[in-house]
Amino acid sequence: MDIDDLLDELNSGRTIPAGSPLHETMHRASQEAQRLTAELNGRYHEPSEVRALMERITGRRIADSVTVFPPFHTDFGKNIALGDGVFLNAGCTFQDQGGIRIGDGSLIGHNAVIATLNHALDPDRRGDMEPAPVVIGRRVWLGSNVTIVPGVTIGDDAVVAAGAVVTRDVPTRSVVAGVPARVVRDSV
Repeated sequence: MDIDDLLDELNSGRTIPAGSPLHETMHRASQEAQRLTAELNGRYHEPSEVRALMERITGRRIADSVTVFPPFHTDFGKNIALGDGVFLNAGCTFQDQGGIRIGDGSLIGHNAVIATLNHALDPDRRGDMEPAPVVIGRRVWLGSNVTIVPGVTIGDDAVVAAGAVVTRDVPTRSVVAGVPARVVRDSV
């Protein structure tokens, strides 16, 4: 199994069984992500060098308008897509196996955590991985220390207040806050 086979399975939403060849491929990709993020986070890099390292981590082109402030952490890296003008502040952690899509002009605050995998509830299958994408629309602002759980979509122009835990979809042009996050007002 190669990374493309794995990405096809992850993006289909199918469960990755523990110990399977796909699971082993995921672990190999995780080792590469750890190596590359250690390189990214281990010393100062000019912004163009940061983007070049992010391209190696994600396997995708990163626009010159994207800004990433290290440290940045991911345990996979190959299922992240960043739109134009995206800003990732320091300390972000992306568990991206299920897919993370961040729209143009979005701002992701310090220490944001975006998760895209769950484990099976059945204790006998607990090692199985259940992917679900996170989609963040255009011009979204995630405050610091936000957590986004698997399968959530955040609509364009939305704001997620600092410290919120987002467990369900966020409507376009809304502000959500709290644990779990709830709509508290319109954003514009």
